[in-house]
Amino acid sequence: MNYIVFDLEWNQSAFGRSGEHPRMPFEIIEIGAVKVNEKYEIISEFSSLIKPKIYKKLHNSIRAMLNYDENELKNGKPFQEACTEFLKWCGPEEYVFCTWGSTDLFYLQNNMDFYYMNKLPFPVKYYNLQQVYADRFTDDQAISKLEKAVQYFDIEVDEPFHAAINDARYTAKVMAAMNQKDILELYSYDLYRHPKKKEEEIADYHAGFFEFISKEFSCKRDALLDKDLIALNCCKCKKKTSKKMKWFQVTQNTSMAVGRCWYHGYVIGKIKFKSCGGSDDNVFAYKKVTLSDKSGLEELKKKQEDIREKRKQKRHEKNSSAE
Repeated sequence: MNYIVFDLEWNQSAFGRSGEHPRMPFEIIEIGAVKVNEKYEIISEFSSLIKPKIYKKLHNSIRAMLNYDENELKNGKPFQEACTEFLKWCGPEEYVFCTWGSTDLFYLQNNMDFYYMNKLPFPVKYYNLQQVYADRFTDDQAISKLEKAVQYFDIEVDEPFHAAINDARYTAKVMAAMNQKDILELYSYDLYRHPKKKEEEIADYHAGFFEFISKEFSCKRDALLDKDLIALNCCKCKKKTSKKMKWFQVTQNTSMAVGRCWYHGYVIGKIKFKSCGGSDDNVFAYKKVTLSDKSGLEELKKKQEDIREKRKQKRHEKNSSAE
């Protein structure tokens, strides 16, 4: 199997929201990719500039990052042509996508949908190398820039960043430097598309955690009545845990809970609700269950208490203003 490490550059409306196309807020203007074998060796490269159709003027912030301008983009290929060539280049051998973050794969599919191209096979597994780096090599869970990882592994910087092919090469070099023996277990599921019905739901134990992606629900309240979604099983042995903290709302779209496995200790579950898009209010849910410890339980208890106190304070202020 090969790894397709790719990077995109995209443009957006230079005139703010008023000039934004509702079906494509970000238009891809460059695809860069390297094909990596199982020894993490680069065996092939792909690079293509794309002639923009929607946003022909570069946004100021985009212009400041890139190493080319509108004149060069005029000579680029139409997106459908460049994307078709890219997907053909990825094969014919079995491959899996690798990116630095989750946005590249999201906007690749968004741009493909805009031009009514065939969709990628569902579900899409990929390797979010930014997340792998954050989990394995830093204590800071904030988003890590590619430049930081390149510096961390003392990789030579011989080409400028923010050119798609260069960033793809650097990402592949970081992947090789991480040299994760369990890389096959470290995949993620892309959330651009989601299950529509129960039989399409994704439930997967891998890399020491559990992922669940639900079908569509008419609202979050209905979703939280679904037994499969609110179940809290151990992410190691799959056995039912005893609940130490019931599901509670952390933010508008996030709920958390804590259970305890007799064999593996505490586990923390997190549910994030995502809009299904369209004109209705339908949502789907992404649940992740990970191992924790007593300190994780105490930390979450404190967070719950802080949330309750803030809500209590808001109610008090609201009642005071009404008097």
